[in-house]
Amino acid sequence: PGVRIDVTNQRIIFDLSLFYEELPGYFEKADDPQTFRLTEEFSIVYHRFLEKDLSHYSSIRGQVISPISLGLKIVDQEQKAIIYHDEVREVLFDFIQKKVNQQYQELRAKNRNAFVWIDDPGLGLIFTAFSGYNEVHAKGDLDLFLEGVEGSRGVHLCAKPDWDFLLRSKIDILSFDSFNCGVMIINYPSLIEFLNRGGVISWGIVPTYTELLENETLSSLQERLEIFWDDLSRKGVDYGKLLRQSLLAPATCNLLNPDKEKTVEKAFEVLQELSGRIREKYHLDETAQIPPSPPFAKGG
Repeated sequence: PGVRIDVTNQRIIFDLSLFYEELPGYFEKADDPQTFRLTEEFSIVYHRFLEKDLSHYSSIRGQVISPISLGLKIVDQEQKAIIYHDEVREVLFDFIQKKVNQQYQELRAKNRNAFVWIDDPGLGLIFTAFSGYNEVHAKGDLDLFLEGVEGSRGVHLCAKPDWDFLLRSKIDILSFDSFNCGVMIINYPSLIEFLNRGGVISWGIVPTYTELLENETLSSLQERLEIFWDDLSRKGVDYGKLLRQSLLAPATCNLLNPDKEKTVEKAFEVLQELSGRIREKYHLDETAQIPPSPPFAKGG
């Protein structure tokens, strides 16, 4: 409610008075799953993906923007981020939660090990003095949001994460750009606790920018990972547990290369080879075990 999409100028426009006008209609449609489906108009690739046979993959993943990042990005007529409006924020978190769950149900129909994580590029802003929406408030909202997410609950971000904030939240999977950001963990006990409760770390290790990928080899990427893992092991993190509860992923999503999808496709090929090499070296199963859905999840 309150949102209009300006396709020509690629902008999302929010009107607070329109929000209150349309709010009753939103609640009337809130129980209809079709309200929260990704439409083909704005998600052609997703619908083509669903047309494929995805049952033979060990797992498939979807992604939806985090309510925190979206709420900090969209502004009202006064250029005030909508996350600062209490009633708007409440609806925003509910809306994104339902979008995540709808996508999860659609993907799970194609593969029982499907999961959806939220993309949170704006999360770092809440730790700055420029944000009136601080980490204490954000953690409460995020945990409440995650409690209602069906399936394994993951967060992905490309910036340097506040590890303690995320590892102590109610996520099952933490995904980050380890190629560009490295690992900066201050509170190692929080990582140990996260792993002990079955949490999974997804290492974004293969770059998807052409120039960066051209300068790397399988050996150099493997060395990067093992430097991270060796350092964590020296700090008391169980090496075997860390390996068993790790996923490998592209460092970032990227559609900005001059060659369009070619570098991204190459990155996935490199990723598959790198994964195979590490599994063979450390005698690992094919993939980390995706955490099971929490007991409250409708998807089971």
